[in-house]
Amino acid sequence: MNHVVHFKDSWSVHPEAGMRTSVQREKVRFDSGGAQCAAWHYPSSNGACVVMAGGFGVTKEPGTDRFAERFARAGFGVLAFDYRHLGESGGLPRQVARVGEHLADWRAAIGRARSLPDVDPAAVAAWGFSLSGGHLLRVAAGDPALAAVVAQTPAVGGWAASRSATSHQTPGALLRLAATGIADAAGAVAGRAPRTVPLAAPPGQVGVLSTPDALEGARALDPDGRYGAWRQEIAARSALRFALYQPGRAARRVRCPVLVVVCEQDMAAYPPAAIRAAGRMPRAELLRVPGRHYAPFLEQHEQVVAAELDFLDRHLTGGAATAG
Repeated sequence: MNHVVHFKDSWSVHPEAGMRTSVQREKVRFDSGGAQCAAWHYPSSNGACVVMAGGFGVTKEPGTDRFAERFARAGFGVLAFDYRHLGESGGLPRQVARVGEHLADWRAAIGRARSLPDVDPAAVAAWGFSLSGGHLLRVAAGDPALAAVVAQTPAVGGWAASRSATSHQTPGALLRLAATGIADAAGAVAGRAPRTVPLAAPPGQVGVLSTPDALEGARALDPDGRYGAWRQEIAARSALRFALYQPGRAARRVRCPVLVVVCEQDMAAYPPAAIRAAGRMPRAELLRVPGRHYAPFLEQHEQVVAAELDFLDRHLTGGAATAG
């Protein structure tokens, strides 16, 4: 059953953003596959809502707070959620990521957003970065009523993307990651707790990614250490599962407007694959900015936020926010 937890929070942006105004949000929960997913709901003043989720292993606060606050201040509602098994959402075992469950969680979150009393069901968009940005191609392909998608530095998969990412790791560490993943998968059959690995680790150490920009994740998403509950690790079995995931194959079936944000020096998500995916979507807009994977959270933040707000305004409110 969907229900609202009467917990309200007044939240302000990172100090470096130069603004101290706060926005109100409340905790809501919704069912997905028998588990309760936790989300922050920022109320809408223009009837539109943006459903948001973080990247691989990234919970809703470090993954969405900074962008969600800007969207909310512009009048857009936001529903920012945690996938099952992560953050404040339910589901056992913990720190496990599965493609099918992630896609189902997106569908449930979008359905929850459409049911909110301050939201026009025809004005619901989805925003995701990295892995979540890739997921949204499949989500949009299966939901023709989705109004728009923002895919920020999306990981759309493919062999070239895998080769590019693993080229920054040593062969020995890759073998240890594979061995840990196989042992973790075998342990899951026996009911043992997951064996987790860091989301990012220097070359030579076991981690999901070892690209130079992956190592910037904590600095980009949690620069002042406010998100101490974020576990920056994931089950090793999940890391293996997503290695061959290719959501970019769904691009041709996406009919809604899509803004694809690509960072030209991105080493964690392969830019050529995202650019090709944008070219296969009939209503895609491509924004290319200099910088690495987390540039939209760092030096390119203002440019990217402005472009995303303009895109959402045009496709969710018909320019009403800009006119206002």
